[in-house]
Amino acid sequence: MSQSTDPASPADRIAAGYAFTGPALELGALLWDGACLPDRQIRIPLSMLNRHGLVAGATGTGKTKTLQLIAEQLSAAGVPVFLADVKGDVCGISAPGTATEKTAQRAAEVGQRWEATGFPSEFYALGGIGAGIPVRATVTDFGPVLMSKVLQLNQTQEQSLGLIFHYADAKGLELIDLKDLRAVVAFLVSDQGKAELKCIGGLSTVTAGVILRSLTAFEQQGASEFFGEPAFDTGEFLRTAADGRGLVSVLELPAVQDKPQLFSTFLMWLLADLYADLPEVGDLERPKLVFFFDEAHLLFKGASKAFLESITQTVRLIRSKGIGVFFVTQTPKDVPADVLAQLGNRVQHALRAFTPDDAKALKATVKTFPNSAYDLEELLTGLGTGEAVITVLSEKGAPTPVAATRLRAPQSLMGPIDAAALDAAVKSSPLYARYAQPVDRESAYEKISAEQTAAEAAAEAAAAEAEAEKQAGEAARQAAKAGRGAPRPEPSLAEQVVGSGLFRSLARSIGTQLGREISRSVFGTAKRRR
Repeated sequence: MSQSTDPASPADRIAAGYAFTGPALELGALLWDGACLPDRQIRIPLSMLNRHGLVAGATGTGKTKTLQLIAEQLSAAGVPVFLADVKGDVCGISAPGTATEKTAQRAAEVGQRWEATGFPSEFYALGGIGAGIPVRATVTDFGPVLMSKVLQLNQTQEQSLGLIFHYADAKGLELIDLKDLRAVVAFLVSDQGKAELKCIGGLSTVTAGVILRSLTAFEQQGASEFFGEPAFDTGEFLRTAADGRGLVSVLELPAVQDKPQLFSTFLMWLLADLYADLPEVGDLERPKLVFFFDEAHLLFKGASKAFLESITQTVRLIRSKGIGVFFVTQTPKDVPADVLAQLGNRVQHALRAFTPDDAKALKATVKTFPNSAYDLEELLTGLGTGEAVITVLSEKGAPTPVAATRLRAPQSLMGPIDAAALDAAVKSSPLYARYAQPVDRESAYEKISAEQTAAEAAAEAAAAEAEAEKQAGEAARQAAKAGRGAPRPEPSLAEQVVGSGLFRSLARSIGTQLGREISRSVFGTAKRRR
């Protein structure tokens, strides 16, 4: 192919597909026939960012820099951004970039006015695992349906979990963290509590065992750190800075790279919470918030069917709430087909074809693009770092022509900020005082423990009282028995006199005249003289 200025040339037809009338993000300059054409800019309409997107490409091809480039321009346009920073190299968006010969050369090639700029940022961490303001949620926030999906429960077990939540709510047993849920489940199958749910179906010990084992496995993924108080308000991600720029919320995830279930649990909760809270707005001139999930294959690798269904449904519906979601990963096949079908904007960096599996993935990727004036198989394996094949949705919602593009350079720091600067940024945030310190108030675990302790103490007191009564009765019986078997003591002299026959005979004669005379003689009384 040769470069042409003919208005009907392929390069012009491609460029015409990106000549939008409304606000748009500048991605870079068109590549055609081996040349970079700075007068033919490739853009993405700001209003189409809620139609979701995919940034894909082999390791080292510039995916993270593309993410950074788009996030910067969204912030500059007043749109809040959420970045999931799995490797720890996106936090540099908060600091101005460094002017180098390479950035100057790139800016000149693509027609960019490059200026080192940092963007207003907040840094978060899942439950305080790693550097950042802790993001926590309560078990009640999740609810039984979402928690059942996280624990991979079947329908019967999900219904039982619903009964558990209902019982806890009715009895004022707050489900804050996982130990609260564990305590309620264990109580409802104990001798003391198993009658509590009898009138509404009860809770079988088998189902309770499944739930408790699933909770244990979940806790081993670090979930105990995520559940608790103070619960995070997801509305914090929708803020703008004092100068009107969108706030960039960076979730630091290097410490949980090996805990994919925790990351996916957070994503399910976050999207579901935003979907529940935000009103329907339809298509806006600019989105309310755009998410970028780097290393997205960690989300979907080994994911449960329930998780995939939840993400697919949420991505499909959350567009109408003004929320956009971008997945950043190595190949499109890392993203489930049902999710991939919802992603209207595509930035595909170079792919490698070193193995038969690579070649198969390359062919599958080419088939996902609209018809193109390029030989995409050849193009995708020949792209350089910072170059990509792009197709987005136009302002009318139709796919734009496929465009090979040399991308602009980010204006912020392309790399991590140092640990001291990150720590200072976290602790200087007004949100730090609100969310940093965990709170462990009285909830279901403490209430059930107190009731069980009181019941045990009452049972011990009753047992002690019964034992004391038993011992007293036994002592009385032993005393009585000892009394019957003991020899009688010798009578005293008085007892012998009173018990003698003479004394009894004397007593009988007291009533007679003779008796009276005798008694007078004996007791010293004389007959009164007249």
